[in-house]
Amino acid sequence: MHIALITETYAPEINGVAMTLGRIVDGLTSRGHRITLVRPRQRHESPKYSVTQRVACQQVRLPGMPLPGYPQLRIGLPAGKRLRSLWESVRPDLVHVATEGPLGASAVTAALELSIPVTSSFHTNFDHYTRDYHMGWMKPMVTTWLRYLHNRTMRTFVPTQDMLGRLEREGYTNLRLLSRGVDSDLFSPKRRDESLRNSWGLSPNDLAVVHVGRMAAEKNYPLLFRAFDQIKAVEPTARLVLVGDGPLLATYQKQRPDVIFTGFYTGQNLAAHYASGDLYVHASTTETFGNVVTEAMASGLAVSAFDYAAAREFIRSGQNGLVAPVGDEEAFIQNAVRLAGEGPLRQRLAAAGTDTTRQLGWDQVVAGFENDLVEAAEFHPSRAL
Repeated sequence: MHIALITETYAPEINGVAMTLGRIVDGLTSRGHRITLVRPRQRHESPKYSVTQRVACQQVRLPGMPLPGYPQLRIGLPAGKRLRSLWESVRPDLVHVATEGPLGASAVTAALELSIPVTSSFHTNFDHYTRDYHMGWMKPMVTTWLRYLHNRTMRTFVPTQDMLGRLEREGYTNLRLLSRGVDSDLFSPKRRDESLRNSWGLSPNDLAVVHVGRMAAEKNYPLLFRAFDQIKAVEPTARLVLVGDGPLLATYQKQRPDVIFTGFYTGQNLAAHYASGDLYVHASTTETFGNVVTEAMASGLAVSAFDYAAAREFIRSGQNGLVAPVGDEEAFIQNAVRLAGEGPLRQRLAAAGTDTTRQLGWDQVVAGFENDLVEAAEFHPSRAL
């Protein structure tokens, strides 16, 4: 098929949605599908640059604007006229809208006007983010808007069974599961690097607590810091290593001079940072999945998280990690402290977590998505015209 993929974020940006879409595009193109990717142009990109270096797929880059509260990212502007002209000239078999910004919303409308099959993904809890950015009064409007947008499409893909059930209860229709894979060849305990640990000031028996993510309000870093402070009480030589960047990086660097801030890494460098840790602490309850949880498990880290998103999907507490009820911060901290202080437990759960992720390959994820897209295109009413 010829698939038009609409997204506000994509490589070279570094976040879970961009990484997931990159894997999906790689998988679909390897199966012979043609992808036209439509996204906002980032500040550093030349307008003449039209083909991604990662995969052979055509890109259409349109104007965008900085995301309010997070200027490092840009969102697309409404582009209905441009998209209608593009698709009237070269009609795709299906349009898939991966993000729900103004660009994605205009793509849904344009596809419907041209009777092109259109599907969507629920990648981001924008309604939950209103609280973290002090705009809680907007949550009812955002919730209503997201439901309206997704219900205009033939099917909406969600990353976990738990979210599928929640959205069904909220009135979403035609939901399908699109989980996430993990590259167990890249993210592996074999990437452990003692020289990297030495650069963190750790001896072989010292504890490295690792977290990877965007340093933004919705990620709940204050709770992560509280948990680490409690860990230090039982393991005084422990170090907290934060891998990432974001709008709150400078603030946290000033607040926590005892923490190691590495900046963003990708590929083998990122894998080495995971595998060189001992314990992964994940305090967020806002993402729709949280690829970092399964990447940490694959890398041989014991994980402490809330019973939410990827952790709920793949961690069985006491068997391959520890999870706390959502909102129970004391239980979350106790789990982190327990993993820090009980070496045999930490090692047992880490090994079991790595075994779990070996079953989560991207090939199976992409194959299921492909089947759903082909089915949507084949059963669209336009096929009967």
